[in-house]
Amino acid sequence: MHEFMADAANKYPENVPGKYYVDNQCIDCDLCRETAPDNFKRNDDGGYSFVYKQPASPDEEARCKEAKEGCPVEAIGDNGT
Repeated sequence: MHEFMADAANKYPENVPGKYYVDNQCIDCDLCRETAPDNFKRNDDGGYSFVYKQPASPDEEARCKEAKEGCPVEAIGDNGT
């Protein structure tokens, strides 16, 4: 059985180093960009989101966590690598 969860081995190269990342399961649903616009951006050519800024405040951290928990395909990871 395959468990769906973000995989750091499949994360997009645009993700900045740090705790949060988006992997190649992203379906471009816009939820993370709506939830945490200070941290997630869209790759317009590829049609997916990526982390362009790691959270720098408790508020940003909370929004990134909310985006991760809300992601319908679990494409957001937070393993810190």
